[in-house]
Amino acid sequence: MSEFVESLHETFERLGRIETRRMFGGHGIWHEGRMIALVAKDTLYLKADAESAAHFDKLNLPPFTYVRQGKSMPMSYRQAPADLFEDREEAALWGRLAYEAALRSGQPPKPKKAPAKKAAVKKTSVKKKTAKAASR
Repeated sequence: MSEFVESLHETFERLGRIETRRMFGGHGIWHEGRMIALVAKDTLYLKADAESAAHFDKLNLPPFTYVRQGKSMPMSYRQAPADLFEDREEAALWGRLAYEAALRSGQPPKPKKAPAKKAAVKKTSVKKKTAKAASR
């Protein structure tokens, strides 16, 4: 994982716990089971929607785009403002804005994985074999 992605845990510390995961050559950033941001080429893009777009437009922050069949395809993620990396309160505000957009998107939260259970070891069969061997 890149140092930039690792640093986001500290950047968003006032928002709360975030999770990062590799995906599509970049990283996804989740908060409380919702994808709130993505990182591509060490650039952070925050989840945006029609309600939050004005905040990004005011700062001329472009959308994340990718090329598909020769066409530029914009996504619902916008470049994060540079101030976010210098001020934890600012990061929390922008993080909440992205989280609220993720909530409005209608996408269900990422399900939490249940912890793996260890298989029970049958001790009785081991004891029986040992007892039979000892009686011989």
